Amino acid sequence: MDKNSFWSLGKTKNLLLAMAWFGQGLPGEKDRPKEAYSGGDTTRWTTGGNAFNLPSPNLTAANRASFFVGDSFFKQNWIAAPASASARDGVGPFFNARSCSACHQRDGRGKLPDPGEPAVGIVVKVSSGVDPKTRAPIPHPTYGLQIQNFALPGLKPEAVVKVAWESFKGKYDDGSPYELKKPIFRITDWLHGAPAPSLKTSARLAPQVFGMGLLQAIPESTLRAWADPKDSDGNGISGKLQQVGRRGETNPIVGRFGWKAEQPTVRQQTAEALGSDMGLSSSAHPRDLDHGLPVDRAKYPSGGSPEVEDKILDHLAKYPMLLAVPGRRNTGEKEVLEGKKIFEELQCAACHKPTARTGKLPGVPEVSDQEIQPFTDLLLHDMGPELADALPAYEAAGSEWRTPPLWGLGLFEKVNGYLFLLHDGRARTIEEAILWHGGEAENSAKQFKSLNAKRRSSLIQFLKSL
Repeated sequence: MDKNSFWSLGKTKNLLLAMAWFGQGLPGEKDRPKEAYSGGDTTRWTTGGNAFNLPSPNLTAANRASFFVGDSFFKQNWIAAPASASARDGVGPFFNARSCSACHQRDGRGKLPDPGEPAVGIVVKVSSGVDPKTRAPIPHPTYGLQIQNFALPGLKPEAVVKVAWESFKGKYDDGSPYELKKPIFRITDWLHGAPAPSLKTSARLAPQVFGMGLLQAIPESTLRAWADPKDSDGNGISGKLQQVGRRGETNPIVGRFGWKAEQPTVRQQTAEALGSDMGLSSSAHPRDLDHGLPVDRAKYPSGGSPEVEDKILDHLAKYPMLLAVPGRRNTGEKEVLEGKKIFEELQCAACHKPTARTGKLPGVPEVSDQEIQPFTDLLLHDMGPELADALPAYEAAGSEWRTPPLWGLGLFEKVNGYLFLLHDGRARTIEEAILWHGGEAENSAKQFKSLNAKRRSSLIQFLKSL
C-alpha cells in the first residue's frame, strides 16, 4: 500500500467513526428489515464494546450539546466538597459509587462482586415498612432507603455487603441437567448498630440505560390498554400499572422505571440514583429524605443546595434518553425464525411485548413517533415466591416486578464481559433467567423445560438476536 492509499484509508475510517458518533448514520444502516430497527430511528448496529454508548443517529442539533454534557457528567467521578470543580463536588459522605458509569459500565449493566470484592453495580434497598396511605416504602430512621457501602476518607461506610451462593440442581424433561444459583446477601459491620430483624431488604442490579427516552415516550394509554389486573382474558397473565407520586405531589402517576417501576420519568429516576447511589442532592431528591446518620458538616460540607443544579440534572437525564438502541441481528436465520415462533408459543410475548409506538415527548423529538421493539409492557407481574423480595413499593407486592426490556440482550455480555440477569443478578445465562420464572410466567418456564435441546437452542438464539 502506498503512502497516499494509507492516508486515504485512515481518513475513511475516521470519517466513518465521526458519522457514527455525530448521528449521520453508517453506509448500509438503512438496508435492513423493519423489525431490525429496535429503536426506530434511534437504532444502530454496532456490536462491540461500545454498542450501548453511542448517540442516536437522529440526534438533533438542539439536543446534541445536552447529550455530550450529560455524557461527561455520567462518566466522570464526583468529588468531595469543597472543590475547585464546584459543579462536580458534593459526593457522599456515604455512597455506593462516585459516578453513574461505575455501576452502568459502558452504559450497560452492573455485576455481582467476586469473593472479597466490594459490591459495585448492585445495591441493597431497605425499608422499615410501607406507608399505609401512600404505600411508599418507609425509610429506616438511620439507614434510610438504601445501604451505602462506601464513605469519604475518615468515615466508615454504613455497612458491608457480602454475597454467598446457594445452588439448586435440576433437569430438563429430556434429562439434560442444569444448575441454578441464588445469591444470599449478608449485611455486616453496621455503622450505628444492626437494625431490627424486621428491616426489609432487597438487592437490585444496575440495568442498562439506553432507550430510556423511548420507554418514557410510550403513551400511558398504551400501558393502560395492556394492563389486565384481573386477568379478564383468562390467560393467566395479569399485568398491572405501577402508580406512584413525584416527591411533593399527591396525585399518583404511572411508574415505568426501576425494577418495580417506582419512578415515573427518566429525570426522576436520575435524581433518585444521584441521591441514593452517590449522596448528591437535587431539587427532585433532597438528601434529608433518605437517612438520619449524623455527620460532622464542618468536616464534610455539602456541595451546595442542591448539589446537582437543575441544568446538570436535565443534561444527565437527557443522556440516557438519547442513547442509541442496538438493532437486531441475524433476523433472517432459520434458527432465529424458529426461536421467534417458540417465543410466541410459550406466551413470552404476553409480557415482553415485541412492539410499541411512541407518542410525542416534549423536548425530545428524537424519540417521538417511533415504532420500536423493546420487548416489554412496563407493567408489574407476579413472578412467584422464588423471585420475591421483602420490599413492596406502591402497587408492587414483594413478588411483583416490572417486565424488563429485552432489546440488546444478545450484546450484554459483549459490552460488559459478563452476564448477570434478573433483579439481583442471579441468572448467569438466558436459560437460567427463564428457569427462574414463576407466578404468571410459571407455565412458560415449564414449557421451556419440556422443549428438546434443539428447540431450546432456537429460542435462545432468537433472544440473542434482540
